[in-house]
Formats: sequence, C-alpha cells, structure tokens
Amino acid sequence: MSRQNVPDETIRRMPMYLRALLVCPAERKIVSSGELAEHLGLNAPQVRKDLSYFGAFGTPGVGYEVGALVERIRTIMGIQQAPRVALVGAGKLGRALVFFEGFKMYGFEIAAVFDKSQRKIGRKVGKLTVEPVSAIGCLGQRDIRMAILAVPADASQKAAEALAEAGVTGILNMTFCRLRLPAQVKVATIDAAMELGILPYYMNNPG
Repeated sequence: MSRQNVPDETIRRMPMYLRALLVCPAERKIVSSGELAEHLGLNAPQVRKDLSYFGAFGTPGVGYEVGALVERIRTIMGIQQAPRVALVGAGKLGRALVFFEGFKMYGFEIAAVFDKSQRKIGRKVGKLTVEPVSAIGCLGQRDIRMAILAVPADASQKAAEALAEAGVTGILNMTFCRLRLPAQVKVATIDAAMELGILPYYMNNPG
C-alpha cells in the first residue's frame, strides 16, 4: 500500500507499537493484538487494522512473533539502521536531549551538536564536542539527514534553513515557531509549554 493511503494517525501509532514490543520481557516470544491494545489504551481491532495497512502480520488466533514484528516496524518506519541525528542548540534543553535515553530505544544516535555561542563551542556534551553552527553545511558529508532544533525562537528559522541547505530532510522542532522550509523537509513540532497549557482546561472540565 502506498504511503498516501496510510492514515497519519496510523503512522503516529507505529512507534507506540514498537515501544510496547521493545519493553516486552525477553522471554516473551508471542504477543496478541489484545495485549498490545491493552498496553497502549487502544482496542484490538484498531491494532490489527493499523498493521494490516502494511501487509500480513502474525497468525490469527495466535498473535505476533515479537522479534519479527519489531523488525517489520523498524523497516516500515525506516529505522532499521541507527539514524544519525544532529542537534542544534547546546543550551539546557539541548544538553538534556543528548542524555535522553528514549532516543536510544528507537535506535537514534545524536552524532553532532552545534551552537553559535563562542562560550559553548569546543566544550563537551557527553562524548560530543560542540561545533560552530557554521559547520552545519558539512552534515551531508557525515551522512546526517535528521536534526533536532533546540534554539531560541528568534534563531529557529535561520538555523532550520541552514539544516535544509545541508541536506537535512527531517527536523524535530522544539521551538514554538512555525518554520518555513521547502516541501521536501518534513518538520515535526513539539511545544511542551502549549501542551501543558491545555491541561488545566481538562482538569477543570472533567469527563
């Protein structure tokens, strides 16, 4: 099935399925759609429908072989090999992201860190040395096509343009700014403050 025929919500749930499978006990070899659904707060028919967009999975009445399904989902999502990621912004948020263990679960490796501050350039963040933003242009030669943007809002557009010019085609935008980039550059924006701002409404209007 072509990508155009797969709902975005299904794509968004695929990493959830992968995470659920990766936290299964090592001795667990088979998992059912019902078990995956219960773990994720979904329903079994939804799990089966999502997976069916990508072909036949599992054995009816038995379930899915955990290892095989992990590999299939990794292939579907294009992360069968550890994707190398650049991080732009070595401030408090950026440094925290370098040490975030959740990326490793999906195989992502932060392979380069950039910042414009002379005070930060040359310093170590974990095993990485902070590089000047002027070196972003070499990312293509380093086989890095993904990036995380963790810079102040007023620097986000310029940094994103530099990444796009360097051949980056996927950006996780941790700023609240809307980025204007070529259509081939996919941007996913996470605004934690906005999400937090939504919570009081639901807290004050339960049900």
